[in-house]
Amino acid sequence: MIAASRMVLDYPAAFNKRQIETNGVSIYVRQAGKGSAVLLLHGYGETGDMWVPMAVDLARDHTVIVPDLRGLGLSSKPMGGFDKKTQAGDVSGVLDALKIERVDLVAHDIGNMVAFAFAAQHPERVRRLVLIDAPVPGVGPWEEILKNPLLWHFRFGGPDMERLVAGRERIYLDRFWNEFSATPSRFSEAARVHYADLYALPGAMHSGFAQFAAFDQDAIDNRSFLAHDKLKMPVLGLGGEKSFGPMMATVMRAGATNVTEGIVPDSGHWIMEENPGATIGLVRGFLERSD
Repeated sequence: MIAASRMVLDYPAAFNKRQIETNGVSIYVRQAGKGSAVLLLHGYGETGDMWVPMAVDLARDHTVIVPDLRGLGLSSKPMGGFDKKTQAGDVSGVLDALKIERVDLVAHDIGNMVAFAFAAQHPERVRRLVLIDAPVPGVGPWEEILKNPLLWHFRFGGPDMERLVAGRERIYLDRFWNEFSATPSRFSEAARVHYADLYALPGAMHSGFAQFAAFDQDAIDNRSFLAHDKLKMPVLGLGGEKSFGPMMATVMRAGATNVTEGIVPDSGHWIMEENPGATIGLVRGFLERSD
């Protein structure tokens, strides 16, 4: 098993990297391993590079697929399509291109929202679902969560804001890496430089703001999904001990019938930076359960 005590941002040579054209965008995808498939979805302030330690560990006995969300990382930067229902279509297209029918789906932050939309629309393609440390628009206590002053950035965006942060991406992102960490020093300087460079790419900050601007539509879509039925596959609601904590499972009990609660100890929001070993252990343990 990988020694997961430090954050590594480079995927080993065993991981194939490619662009997959689907749903009107080009999605950057890393893939390695053999066995049942696991798809890892990242969130805001990071890219698929956040998953390196977990991807390497899971690739020992799984086929691991790690895309960058549309508009972020090395995926293309369209002007629109950032509602999570559309991005679930990106996920579906990636899996179709790879000829993978069914996956275990593990997500963090904005990735949670894409994963929920995918699972709601394609329940037959998701064996198990892990959502980590972020709410899902329109699900459970969403309106109360929106009142948290730490989430001011949910309503921050638009062309003026893009002009304000242009060339200052690191300053903007440091706020989140610091405030949402239990121990900010665990989000390393190397990782900060790495992600700030990726978010400085043309169109990346627009895409990031657009992810949040779509929340109202996401809430409408998710409530429509739940009007038909809750998710039936096993779900792990995993929160950082010093961040979302048990609230992640509370949120998911409003959207799924079979929810397990989990806590990443000694961690804030940035679970793969702050306690990667525990995060990997909790996710792997859930994926390997026999129920």
